[in-house]
Amino acid sequence: MSAARFAYPAGIRDWTIAACVAAVLLVTGLSGRNPGTDLNLLGYALLVAAGLALAARSRAPVPVLLVTGLCAVSYQAVGFDVPAVAYLFAVYAAVRAGHHIITLVVSVTMLVVLPLAVWIAPLHLTMGEAVAQSRNALELAWLVAAGAAGEALRQAERRADEAERTREEVARHRAVEERLHIARELHDSLTHQISVIKVQAEVAVHLARKRGERVPEALLAIQEAGREASRELRTTLEALRDDARTPPRGLDHVPELVERVRRTGLEATLTIEGHARNVPTAVDRAVYRIVQESLTNVARHSAGARATIRIAHLPAAVTVRVDDDGEATPATTPVPGVGLIGMRERVTALGGSLRAEPRHEGGFTVQAVLPVDRT
Repeated sequence: MSAARFAYPAGIRDWTIAACVAAVLLVTGLSGRNPGTDLNLLGYALLVAAGLALAARSRAPVPVLLVTGLCAVSYQAVGFDVPAVAYLFAVYAAVRAGHHIITLVVSVTMLVVLPLAVWIAPLHLTMGEAVAQSRNALELAWLVAAGAAGEALRQAERRADEAERTREEVARHRAVEERLHIARELHDSLTHQISVIKVQAEVAVHLARKRGERVPEALLAIQEAGREASRELRTTLEALRDDARTPPRGLDHVPELVERVRRTGLEATLTIEGHARNVPTAVDRAVYRIVQESLTNVARHSAGARATIRIAHLPAAVTVRVDDDGEATPATTPVPGVGLIGMRERVTALGGSLRAEPRHEGGFTVQAVLPVDRT
């Protein structure tokens, strides 16, 4: 939608126009010709009502069209020779909203009924004079101009909406193309190398077992890491190729992740507190990635360490904490790697906070707070 349309609240705009039109009609009625009878008060009330009805023209254009038309016929019938200004505003609003047929029917009815209303007014006019006065109150040219203005603005708004949708579609198309390009690059650069590592590790494990030798834990870890990297790369490529159909790994996959880590020799325990509930997909995926990256760092930098993972579901956030009892100390200055930097960027983008530092009792801790309700 066009930004200019929302420069100020529509309600304030409509009430301002309604008050101004009501004031103009009332002043015109006070200064113009009126019957000078007991019907004066009714006429003034009808003039004000016709103007104030315009306050609802954006929300209910057709009812406002009927009310203003009825008021115009009524104050002409009681002897007030005042142009149907409010009805013209209502015609403009109704056409702008796309109600062409009902506007045409009501306007034709108005052109027929107004002369009769003026003729029965207590001004004792002849039918010819009544027809002339009704034309002064509502000319066909005024109706055409009001309708044309409403239609012109409706078309302009429609074109603006189409242009906005076109820009959004172009942006989505470019995003899809970029995802496909990244997927191709990842596939060409990483898939082959990871496949070679996985195959070589599996061959080495197979030969060792065939010879009856003890398979080194490091080799088993390489084999499992190769399988996991292959699965993760395949999932990532599928997500890039079709972001809508590929479900990301999230909270439900954390127990499986911890179990795989245990099979590589890392002693890890998982505790989940609170009742799980629907969380945003981005938060769900971030929890998995934080745990995954943290455990990868433990296995890489803290051989023989134990890791403790705690996930807590709070009323407005999900907290993740991964502690290990490795060799890191408060005196150690950790060098942030790509994984830690990416983790921090992911958490910050979600409006959360991340703490990653050595523990006082030794080891390293990673703690993230991810909001799930930011309203």
